[in-house]
Amino acid sequence: MEEEPPTQTRRSPPQPSIEEPEPKKLKMSSTTTTSDDEDVNSNSAAPKKQRYKRRKIAIFFAYCGVGYQGMQKNPGAKTIEADLEEALYLAGAVPEQDRGLSKRYDWARSARTDKGVSAVGQVVSGRFYIDPPGFVDRLNSNLSPQIRIFGYKRVTASFNAKKFCDRRRYVYLIPVFALDPNCHRDRESVKASLGSGNELVKCLECSERGRKVEGLMGKRNFEVKTAISESDISPNFGNAIEVSDVQANGALEDNATASDSIKETSVLVENSGTELNVGSEAIAKSEGSEMSGLGNDSENVVSKDSVNRNEKPSGSFKYGEEEKARFNRILKKYVGTHNFHNFTTRTKAEDPAARRFIISFDAAITVVVEGVEFVKCEVVGQSFMLHQIRKMMGLAVAIMRNCAPESLIEKALQQDVNINVPTAPEVGLYLDECLFTSYNQKWKDSHEEVSMKAYEEVAEDFKMKHIYSHIGSTEHKEGAVALWLHSLNHRNYPDLRVADEAADNAKNTSVDIETQAET
Repeated sequence: MEEEPPTQTRRSPPQPSIEEPEPKKLKMSSTTTTSDDEDVNSNSAAPKKQRYKRRKIAIFFAYCGVGYQGMQKNPGAKTIEADLEEALYLAGAVPEQDRGLSKRYDWARSARTDKGVSAVGQVVSGRFYIDPPGFVDRLNSNLSPQIRIFGYKRVTASFNAKKFCDRRRYVYLIPVFALDPNCHRDRESVKASLGSGNELVKCLECSERGRKVEGLMGKRNFEVKTAISESDISPNFGNAIEVSDVQANGALEDNATASDSIKETSVLVENSGTELNVGSEAIAKSEGSEMSGLGNDSENVVSKDSVNRNEKPSGSFKYGEEEKARFNRILKKYVGTHNFHNFTTRTKAEDPAARRFIISFDAAITVVVEGVEFVKCEVVGQSFMLHQIRKMMGLAVAIMRNCAPESLIEKALQQDVNINVPTAPEVGLYLDECLFTSYNQKWKDSHEEVSMKAYEEVAEDFKMKHIYSHIGSTEHKEGAVALWLHSLNHRNYPDLRVADEAADNAKNTSVDIETQAET
């Protein structure tokens, strides 16, 4: 074999390294610089704006409901929800394109409160921008002092404040004197006590105002038989007049509207005992009053602002053990699953929404606010309807004052019974707390507990400063409960009379609540 000559490897000569030309330096003028150069330098030096993510949170807050038309947003009305949504936008939690569109950020509320009703433990949920730190302070700076944000908790993406709230606790503060049958009686009892030296004489002026206060019993319809002129009324008759005949059924609901037709009524003029028929010319209708009096005598109408502030309830009645046991026995009748169609408005008896579950209802303790002693009534339930708690309290107070038998609650909870139940004033009611027991049990290992435990102290301070003080001062200045008690009688609520048991046995298919003739 021939040997192959060894191959020689040729090496290419090293290539000279190519040096990159140095960038030309901009010659800067020693005197001035252009605006374009300043923009370039500022843009390169400014840091990029940090982008934040939306977080699903539950917000805890409280509010005093005076001056607001309830919690839920309503076009044209001042509501808590509208102010809160605007504060969220101003705080940067909601972008411009989502302003006023709550569905875009999964807005949900735990409870809806009526007009004038307050709350201590209200909860709303949604997806908000909570960064940078200071989210709570930014919210409070854009809200009025009567709305206070306590804090927030991170929750699961599927959390909904309404659906995940399994219990709600409300508190109603009722003055102790409201449970006294001899305090702030109806006007007929007050007039009957004239000249007898009875304490009811002190309530004469108060009962007159309670009868004429606008909105207390709804608007009334009057019927005119014959017309009389202003000159037919003698000046010796005085200014006090009484409407002795209203609608035949006597049931005046909160939202009752005035009828266009005019019905017959008789007017009793005090100091004379003369019965007069008042014509249409003598009854002046206006939006600000139920009845403006006869002729030009518009001073017959008394507003809430002129209620006697110095009137004190009788001191003989006390909320002792016997009264406490009876009142709690009455409230316990609401506990359980019942049909509450008689304790709300615009809900029929056959509607499934009328069935509600009350977990507990008790009145164990009393509190003193601005010199007035109140009974603290706590009710816990899954959910409540419009005016339900106020009507439950109204009927319970009527029974305590011996205006109705205790058996009337059981009849009112029957599906085939329709009665008119009195509605207690809204000033003493507030939402105490929303409970999320099932949610906390399920997510206790991975998420924070959704409760008011971390905010108990600040919530108590807000309650005493804004809610309790408002309830006490309102009773002192306006006497809302005292005026309502004077309207709590069989003339306005004929269904409070004792039912005829014989009629119940004769008619098994329906229950008729019959009235007795007034004595």
